[in-house]
Amino acid sequence: MSSETAAETDSGAATASDAAPELRARVAALEERIAELEDGDSKKMTIVATKGTLDMAYPPLILASTAAAFDWEVVVFHTFWGLDILHEKHSKNLKLSAVGNPNMPLPNLLAALPGMDAVTTKLMERNIDQNDTATIEELIDLSIEQGVELQACQMTIELMDYDEAEFYDGVTSGVGAATALQHMAESDVQLLV
Repeated sequence: MSSETAAETDSGAATASDAAPELRARVAALEERIAELEDGDSKKMTIVATKGTLDMAYPPLILASTAAAFDWEVVVFHTFWGLDILHEKHSKNLKLSAVGNPNMPLPNLLAALPGMDAVTTKLMERNIDQNDTATIEELIDLSIEQGVELQACQMTIELMDYDEAEFYDGVTSGVGAATALQHMAESDVQLLV
């Protein structure tokens, strides 16, 4: 090899080695940016659950567990009667109100008779069982397993004298409205149930 060819080869190698740290830095920066973009694709959802009837316990839990299955960050803030959903004993005895429910196949006069809430609740529980629909307890367990944060409103806990030890394991208690509002402000989807 001539001295000119060797010099050209050395010069090319020097240029490539000089560019290598710059190229590595650029690749690292691009990889970092891709990771940020992927993280940015994650959606957030906040659901406020205010009702503790059998028919109103399902929507927040179904929506939360489904969104979590799509890797969404989900918080369900339970307040007022919605806390019954998180209470281990109360959640197993949620009722369905027949009065004032426009979708009930009973006229309000009939629905107002004593014992009709128990009848409609039993009918709904039978439908849930016959259709192999998940129970409230199963949906709570599934939601927690998938990373849904089930929050219990601190003011409501105190107002209604709930014992936090009686909530399901994994429930976040002591959450205030300001914390819930902060998550709502950052969320792509906010729902009031």
